[in-house]
Amino acid sequence: MSRFPYTFLGLAALLGLACGPGKHSVQRVSVPLRTDHSYGNAEQVRTTHLHLELAVDFNKKRLSGTATHHIEHKSTDTMMVLDSRGLVIEEVLLDDGSSANFRFGIEDTLFGTAVLIPLKPETKKVHLRYHTDSTAEALQWLSPVQTHDRQHPFLFTQSQAILARTWIPLMDRPDVRFTYSAKITCPKELLALMSAANPQQRNDSGIYHFDMPQPVSSYLMALAVGDISFKSLDSLSGVYAEPGFLDSVAWELADMPNMIKKASALYGDYPWGRYDVLVLPPSFPFGGMENPRLTFATPTIIAGDRSLTSLVAHELAHSWSGNLVTNASWNDFWLNEGFTVYFENRIVEAVYGKDFADMCAELEVGELERTLERMMREAPKDTRLALNLKGRNPDDGLTDIAYIKGFLFLKHLEQLVGRHRWDDFLKEYFRVYSFKTINTEAFKDFLHEHLFQTAKEVVYAQLKDWMYGEGLPAQAPKPASERMKQAREAALKYQTTRKPDPLMAKGWVTQQYQHFLRNMPKDISTAELDALDQSFGFSKSGNAEVLCDWFTLAARVWYRPAFAPMEAFLVRVGRRKFLKPVYEALSATPKGLELGRAIFRRAKSGYHSVSAGTIAEILGVKS
Repeated sequence: MSRFPYTFLGLAALLGLACGPGKHSVQRVSVPLRTDHSYGNAEQVRTTHLHLELAVDFNKKRLSGTATHHIEHKSTDTMMVLDSRGLVIEEVLLDDGSSANFRFGIEDTLFGTAVLIPLKPETKKVHLRYHTDSTAEALQWLSPVQTHDRQHPFLFTQSQAILARTWIPLMDRPDVRFTYSAKITCPKELLALMSAANPQQRNDSGIYHFDMPQPVSSYLMALAVGDISFKSLDSLSGVYAEPGFLDSVAWELADMPNMIKKASALYGDYPWGRYDVLVLPPSFPFGGMENPRLTFATPTIIAGDRSLTSLVAHELAHSWSGNLVTNASWNDFWLNEGFTVYFENRIVEAVYGKDFADMCAELEVGELERTLERMMREAPKDTRLALNLKGRNPDDGLTDIAYIKGFLFLKHLEQLVGRHRWDDFLKEYFRVYSFKTINTEAFKDFLHEHLFQTAKEVVYAQLKDWMYGEGLPAQAPKPASERMKQAREAALKYQTTRKPDPLMAKGWVTQQYQHFLRNMPKDISTAELDALDQSFGFSKSGNAEVLCDWFTLAARVWYRPAFAPMEAFLVRVGRRKFLKPVYEALSATPKGLELGRAIFRRAKSGYHSVSAGTIAEILGVKS
C-alpha cells in the first residue's frame, strides 16, 4: 500500500480546496513523509527541469523570485507535494495561468512543511512565487568583515543533506534528479556563481544566467554571490576566490589539471564539462562540497605548501561517486562517501605516489578507530554502513563510518579480487549507474552479478559483515607507509625521552605532524607542551590541520599560552571538522566548558548553522 494514500479528490475534500484563490484556510493537514526525509511524491509527479529566477537582497538577507517546475505525471487526479522549510510561498500558478489553491502540511522542525499543489491532467509546469526568511539554514549571509578582503558582503549556500528546501521549494530527496537553469540578479559589484556553467568575470548588469544540462539531485543545488575573481589553470579548470586571495589559491591548487587527467584515466572521462573550485570565506562548515562543475572549498586547505590538496582530489572524485552515481537515500550515504574516499586515495596515489596515499589512509584509519571506540559505546547501530536514519537528521550519518569504513570495504574488495578486476568492475559500475541512484541492496546485487566469479570469493567478501555489521570486520585492510612509520617512531621516542627533537621532523608533511601530536603521552604536562611549542612553533602554525590537533591537546592539558591563538582560530574558522574536537576537549572539564561557552558566544555569529548547531549541542547551549 502506498505511504501517500490520498487521491486528489479525497484530499481536496479534506482540505477544503473549493475555496477561491488567495483565500487559503490556516488549517493544515497531516501529511506523511514519502521517504525517511522527504514529503515529495516523486512516484506520482516528477520534476524533470527546474528554472529559478531569484533576486539577492543583502539588506534583507533574502532570496526572492520564482521556481518553475517542469513536470511529468501520469494520473489524471494528481497532487504535487514539495518540501519546504521556512519559505514564504506567496502564489502558485499552473501553466494555463490559473492559480493553484495550494495548501500546507503540518510544520515539522526538522523536515519542514509539505506544500500540496493540485494539478490538472494537462499541467506541465508549476510556478511558485516565494521568498526565503531569516531561518533559511542553507543560506550563509556574511558581512564584509567576515570575508577575506573585508570589502563586500558574501552569500553562499549549503544544501546537503536536506537544506535545499530552505531556499527552494522542491522534492528534496536524492533519488529525484533534474536539470536546471537560473537567472540570478545581484548587486552589480558582485559576481554570482552556481553549480552549473558559470561566468568568469562580472558584467555591468548584475544579472547572470546559468544552465545545468545534466540531471542533479537537490542537495547539489548551490549558489554563491560575492566579490569573486577567476583564474584559469588550464582549458577545463580554474579557481575562484576573493581578489586578495586568488593568487595564493591558484598556486596551492596548481595540481588540479593533473588530478583531473589521472582521475579520468582511472574510471572514464570527466562527465561534467568544466571543473572549477571556489574557495569560500572561513565560515564554510565543511572541507568541501562537491557541487557539480563548482566545488565549494574551505580556505583552510590553503596551507602554503600544497600539503592539504587531497581535499580537492576528494571533491573531484565526487564527480563520479556521488554526483554521477548517487546514493538513493541518506541511509545509503556510504555509497557516496566510501567510494569517494577510495577514488580520492587512487588519485592521490597517481599524482603523489603510493607511500603518500598510504600515509593519508593510515591517518584516516586512526581517526576511524577513535570514532568506533566512542560509537560502539554510544550508538553501535550507527557503525553499520547501511543505516536507518528514519525520523532523524541525516547529518547523523556524516561520520567516519560512511567515509573510512566504506573506503576500507572497497579496499578489501580490491585486495580480494585484484586491482585489475576491481577497476574493470568500477568502470562498469559508473557506466551502468551514470546519472542514476543506487541503494545498498542494489549494490550488493551488482557485486554478485559483475564481480564475484566463485563461491569462495563471495564467502571471503563477507558482504553482510561489512554492510550490516557493527564495528569493523577483522579482515579490514591496514594501510601502512614509511612516512607514517617515521612519525610513529618519533612519537614513541618522545614518550620515552620527553624531550623534543626538531631534527626528527626534518622534511615532515602535515600528516606526520598530526600523527605525532595524536600520540602524545596521556600524562603530558604543560611544561612539556611549552617545550614542544618552543621547538616546533605549533601555536603559530598556519596549517589548520596541525592547529586543530595542537589546540585539542592544549585544551585537554590546559596549556594557557595556546589559549589566545586557540580562541582566534575558533573565531576565524567555521569548518566543523576543526571546531568539534577542540570544543569537545574544552567541554570535558568545568573550567574548559566555561571557556568554550565564552568563545562560542563571540564566534557563533560567524558560523554556518550546521557548525553552530553541532557546537551548541556539545556545550549545552542554544545555537
